[in-house]
Amino acid sequence: MARFGRRRFLHLAAGAATAPALPRIAAALDYPTRPIKVIIGFAPGGPADILARLIGQSLSEQLGQPIVIENRPGAGTTIATEAVARAVPDGYTLLWSTSADEINATLYGKLNYDFIRDIAPVACVDLLPLVMEVNPAFPANTVPEFIAYAKANPGKINFASSGLGSSQHVAGELFDFMTGIKMVHVPYRGAALAVNDLLAGQVQVTFSPVPLSIGYIRAGKLRALAVTSAARSKALPDVPALSEFVPGYEAIASDGLGAPARTPAEIVATLNRAVNTALADPKIKTRLGDLGGIPKPMSTTDFAKFIAAETEKWAKIVKFANIKAE
Repeated sequence: MARFGRRRFLHLAAGAATAPALPRIAAALDYPTRPIKVIIGFAPGGPADILARLIGQSLSEQLGQPIVIENRPGAGTTIATEAVARAVPDGYTLLWSTSADEINATLYGKLNYDFIRDIAPVACVDLLPLVMEVNPAFPANTVPEFIAYAKANPGKINFASSGLGSSQHVAGELFDFMTGIKMVHVPYRGAALAVNDLLAGQVQVTFSPVPLSIGYIRAGKLRALAVTSAARSKALPDVPALSEFVPGYEAIASDGLGAPARTPAEIVATLNRAVNTALADPKIKTRLGDLGGIPKPMSTTDFAKFIAAETEKWAKIVKFANIKAE
């Protein structure tokens, strides 16, 4: 009798131990049953916002629930990332993650979260190359000519970016690092303002998102020297890749989805499949191409490796250039 009582106690105890996990498993199997919120650290209307809404529409159609895009700009996207890091890990609050998250890990001396620890990688959406471009009056038609001019005129080239620690900023610093030149960084409050001053001849060069500049390049108002992806861009097929002149150079912005750490694996897998299905849609491929993006479906494991590698890479450049968030 005592033995039976002990066995029954152990059986009940085991059941009690697993009981808290049962609702989470059931929730993961039923997911989603209500609207999903995606928090983005940029204002409405920008490239990241446009992409998030494009992918969100496909996810909504596949998952049968509304995808609500919530814009929380500010502090270099750290406000949005912290909100998701602190959210309940149930799959109903997601992050539109970008390369800013990888840069911010080193750029900010102290954050209230650890991006790699607190955000679970869900799916990569795309890679966004930049284009190194100059004002047509600048005396260089190629990257080698640009490097030669910069070395002969140290400190006389101003390069514009969309802000301190932005992907455009670190792309320029990586160029300095790998070529041994020294440009003067001029931060702006947005990529469009940087391009406007490049058009006016107030600065000499910028590393700009392709969609923002492609019209000016085609009209001859800006001169494209190279794209920052490892290979040439389909959007600018006649423009060489920077790596053709500076071996190993690659500076790409990226977009993806993240979730709070400890989000059930089943939910993460569901979202990963849905994003990858969206990226296989010819209409979405075409739209991404129009925006200068390269669709990049990945497994969650591969996306985690990508994030880790990019975080490490930009940490070196942030330290090299002594960039500090203001």
